[in-house]
Amino acid sequence: MTVKECYEQIGSDYAGVLKRLGSEALVKRFALKFLKDPSYQELKDALIKKDGETAFRAAHTLKGVCLNLGFDRLYESSAALTEHLRGRDCSGYEALFEELTVRYEALMAALKELEAQG
Repeated sequence: MTVKECYEQIGSDYAGVLKRLGSEALVKRFALKFLKDPSYQELKDALIKKDGETAFRAAHTLKGVCLNLGFDRLYESSAALTEHLRGRDCSGYEALFEELTVRYEALMAALKELEAQG
C-alpha cells in the first residue's frame, strides 16, 4: 500500500496533505507517528471517568492532529465531539464517540498496514 492508497482507503485528501507537508516521505513519517498518539485513549479514559475537562482537551487535541495530517473523516468526528464537550458536560456523547471510534479504528488499521509494508 502506498501513502496515497492509505489516504484513499480512509477517505482523506492525500493531495491536500501532500501540498501542506511538501513530500510523500514527510506525509508518511507524520502519519505513522499517529500510531503512537495518546489522544484517543486519553479521550476514552476521560469519558469513562466523566472528566469533562480532560475529555474536551483530548478531543480538541485529536481534532487538531487530524486536521494537520489530513485525516478528514476522523477530523469531522472529533470536531463534532469537541463541540459537544465544549461545556465540559460528559452526558449524551455516546453516539458521537461510537462514530469516532469506528473511524479511529479504520484509520489505525490502514496506518498499521502502511507501516507493515515499510
